[in-house]
Parts: sequence; C-alpha cells; structure tokens
Amino acid sequence: MTQTSATAAAPAPTATVAAVQEDIVRLRLADPERGRLVKNEVVYILPARVPGRRLKGEVLRVRGDTADAQVFESTVGIGLGDPVEQTGRLLSIRLGPGLLGQVYDGLQNPLEGLAAGHGLFLPRGVEVAGLDPAAKWAFAATRRVGDRVKAGDVLGLVPEGPIKHKIMVPFDLDEMVTVDWIRDGSMTVAEPLARLKADSGAERIVTMQQEWPVREPLPRRLLARGFSTRLYPDEPMVTTQRIVDTFFPVAQGGAACIPGPFGAGKTVLLNLIARHSDVDVVILVACGERAGEVVETITEFPQLVDPRTGNALMDRTVIVCNTSSMPVASREASIYTGITIGEYYRQMGLRVLMIADSSSRWAQAMREISGRLEEIPGEEAFPAYLDSAIKGVYERAGLLATNDGARGALTIIGAVSPAGGNFEEPVTQSTLAAVKCFLGLSYDRAYKRFYPAIDPLQSWSRYRQQLEGWYAERMGAGWNRQVDELAALLRRGDEIARMEQVAGEEGISTDDFVTAEAARFVDMVFLQQDAFDPVDASSPPERQKELFGLVHSIATRPYAFEDKEAVRRHFTKLAGLFRNYNYAPGGSGEAKRLLEDIGKLDSSAPVS
Repeated sequence: MTQTSATAAAPAPTATVAAVQEDIVRLRLADPERGRLVKNEVVYILPARVPGRRLKGEVLRVRGDTADAQVFESTVGIGLGDPVEQTGRLLSIRLGPGLLGQVYDGLQNPLEGLAAGHGLFLPRGVEVAGLDPAAKWAFAATRRVGDRVKAGDVLGLVPEGPIKHKIMVPFDLDEMVTVDWIRDGSMTVAEPLARLKADSGAERIVTMQQEWPVREPLPRRLLARGFSTRLYPDEPMVTTQRIVDTFFPVAQGGAACIPGPFGAGKTVLLNLIARHSDVDVVILVACGERAGEVVETITEFPQLVDPRTGNALMDRTVIVCNTSSMPVASREASIYTGITIGEYYRQMGLRVLMIADSSSRWAQAMREISGRLEEIPGEEAFPAYLDSAIKGVYERAGLLATNDGARGALTIIGAVSPAGGNFEEPVTQSTLAAVKCFLGLSYDRAYKRFYPAIDPLQSWSRYRQQLEGWYAERMGAGWNRQVDELAALLRRGDEIARMEQVAGEEGISTDDFVTAEAARFVDMVFLQQDAFDPVDASSPPERQKELFGLVHSIATRPYAFEDKEAVRRHFTKLAGLFRNYNYAPGGSGEAKRLLEDIGKLDSSAPVS
C-alpha cells in the first residue's frame, strides 16, 4: 500500500479552531462572507504545536459561521487559532477492485498498509489509500463507443477473487451520457478506462474507483430515477443453523439482531453464520469490541476454508474494525463504512451479508459524542435521535433489481450487547423496532451448554410467513404448520417443566410428562448444533428437511406409555441415536445404520 501524501493538493486554510473539548473541536470561518461550513464535511486541522500534522475530522453540527467537528484521533496539541482546511467533500470511502480480503479501520485505512509503512505504533495524521494504487486489474469492457449509459450501468468486468467485479458508471451522474471512448487492458484503479460525454458537451473521465459518502445510501438516486428497483424479499438467507433456518429465518435482504449477554456464544454463532450462509460477500464490522476479540477475528478468518469454494474464506470477506481502545469518533463511522461497501457489492447483483458486532458499542459512541456536544439526552443518556439512527442503519438493508436486471441483496445482522443481558434497555428496544427477526441469546441455555443459545421461547421472525411460498416449494406444503406445531410443543413443554419444578414429577400426569420429554427431545436433537463438529456445524436445507420430518413425526405422535420411567427411557435412547446421526456424514453407512436403529426404536413405542 502507498501512503497518500499529506500535503498534495492541500486546500488553503479557511477556518480556525475556536474551542477544544476532548475530541470535539469548534471551528470558526475566517471569512464568513466568502465561505460556508457543511454538515458531514471532512476537514483537516493543522496543529501549530505539531508542524506537518493534518488531523482528520468531520463536521457534526453547523451554527452560522461556527461548527462543531469530531476529530478521528487524539486532539492533544491542538490549540486555539490553529488553521483548519475544508475539503468540500463529505466523509467518503473509495469503492473499486481490491476491497475483498482487506482489513480496514473505520475510515477505510488498511491496517496492513498502516503497519507496513509505520510499524505497530502509528503516528497521528497518517492516511493510506483504501485501494492499492499500484495493483493492476484486468478490465474487459462490455460497452462500446457510442453506447448510451446512465448512473449504475455496467461498463465492464474485472476478476476479483471468486467474483466478477462490475465497473459501473459513477452513481452521482444525473443524466444519460454517451461512451466517447473505452478500452480493455490491465490498469490500476486510478488510470482512465473510459470517457463519458453528456448531451451538453460536458465530459467525465471514468476510472475503476469512485468515492461515495458513507452516510448517504448508495442506491438512493438510482431508486429515485427508477434505474434500480427495490424488491420484496421472497427467499431466506440459508445459514445452515437449524434453529435459525427452520424456526426464525432471515430473508435475503432482511435485517436481524442477535442480542445476548457476555458468555452466551454470540461470537461463535456470528462466525458460523458468516462462514456458512449462502451469500457471495461477507462484511464483518467489529465495532467497539475488545481488542483481544478483534485480533482473534482477523487472525482466524484468513485461516478459515470457504465451504463454497475450498479457498480461503477471506477471499470474499471485508473486515472493518475499530476496537474499544480506538477513537470513539472512528468507531461511530465504522458501521457506515461497512454498509457502503455492502451496498456497492449489492449493486453488482451479489448477495451480501454485513455483520455488525456490536451495535451497542456503536450506540455508546454516539452517546459519548452527543454528550460532548451538550445535546439534550434521552433514556439512559443516549441521544434523543437513537431510534432514528438505528432505523437508518437497518433500512439500508434490502433486495434490489439493479440496472441490468440482476438481483442483489444486502442482509444486515447486528449483534447487541445489553448490559447484564437486559433486553429492556434502549439500544435493544430500538433495534427490535427496526428489524424483522430477533434471535435472543439466553445465558441460562449457554450455562447448560445448549448451543447455539438462541432462546426458542423469546425469539421471533416475521419473515417466516413472508417466505411461506419458498418453504412450501422446497420443504413441503405443510412446513410452516409443522413448525408452528413444534413451537407450540416447546412452549407447552416449558410450562410443564416449570410445574414439575414446583410440584415434582409425581405432581404431573403421564401425558404431560410425555409432552415435556418430547419437547426436551426436540430441543436436544434439532435446536442444538455442535459448532466444532465438521458435520453438525453446518446442516444444509436437504438434511434439515429430513431431520425435521423425523423429529416432528416422533414428537407429535400420541403415545400410550404405562409409566414415566418408560417415557424417559424411550426418549433418552432416541436422543442419543439422533445426536450420533447428526455427527454422521449424510449418506454414509453409519448414517444409514443409525436411521435403521431409530426406525426400530420408534416403531417399538406404544401408540394410542
């Protein structure tokens, strides 16, 4: 990676520092008659005490000829009267070939490039290009001179890892243009590959890279002009986790949240979903997590094998990380960086999964910034606009028909870390109002080693009815009805188990005991999966369908056992056989033998 010049084409200072409070700096225009301040504009502060440094910041609030800006680094050394450069650009990132496989900070600085150029202890004021300016990419044009194109249309293709990267007409163009010239060949992201000419005579040179402001949805203009179309999600994002895919599915282009206390297995579950889901690109945003967890993520992911291609999982992954020890302002920007990258790949017609871990730390960053701006606080001192900010994030998920008719999906899953596992706190409640799938992790289930520790009695998904047609076609006409029956069985089993804790086993009838054991059986053999077993860690839809049919038939059958000991003995043996079956490779001799044993044991049970 090449370091961008800190002084190249630097604009003349147009403002000065009027006040400093932690990482919030108040700016004042040097000449209000000739300039103006814009919200979300990028500025650079030049501390007089540290010559040669340019500290990056973003304008948060404008009041006449003054503005409050958050600085993305330590403000030590900034003094009153220090000059400030305005860039005239909103906080943006570069989009183009070379994003996949990268590990960025919240401002799209590649961490490997920073370390290579400056070591592990980084000086302030350092920036590195988000896309390698020296790397060459093979561009194959799909348009010809004279073609009429519009914003978002595909000009050509570039191979990038496992995908065909589409080079598109810049998204900010407002009119139809004509391809004046275009070329094939190997070139860097900054080399001209085409020239577009408007009817007015204005020309624009196109390269492989383009910038986009992270706080503005990338397809907004394309949707407003009808170039792209938002679609209704009609198929699930298959995670291969049985409890998710069967009971609480997430739609392709949907939004879900996974709240849970510390120690409930949230990180392992998110890694399983990232690894095994049927998506083309995975974006992990480690937002405010502990440095140890982030280091574990960025060291483990390059070593994981992609089950779809057999190559490294990192080949189709982008990691954006800002640990809790990094600047708060950069942490707040990191989620928007990840979403914008996801929207870019969605516009190519790809299925993208973005996982934010954790949105609670992101909300805490907003709370800190809001407090420093002295805004009126809401519940638990979070900003009053917390609801709208969270909804603004999840609303950027969705399924689109792109300009060329391809279907692209951006699915967003946000992990929430409520203090003490309290789901009533503001961040969790605001998130629940913004998503259509809630996968609540339970500390009690994690304590019992029931993994994934998703509580089947608290969790819900509004996508299951929405996706009924897909399930009816692929899993069977009565699929949703059968799932409802097992969900009701789990609820009834929990009620009986609570009664049993109070009255003892003697205080419940044999029929109720059968119901409780059947519910426990469903929990043990279907809802639980071993994340570290090579077979059970991932259960494809075909295997889920087969297993679900067996489990449903056994759990909902009317039995006529004579005593409770016989009930316990029967379901204990069944559960043991099913657990062994879950560990057996599909179609293997062992799996067939276990199915025969299950059939024999099942047929021996007395039925009423």
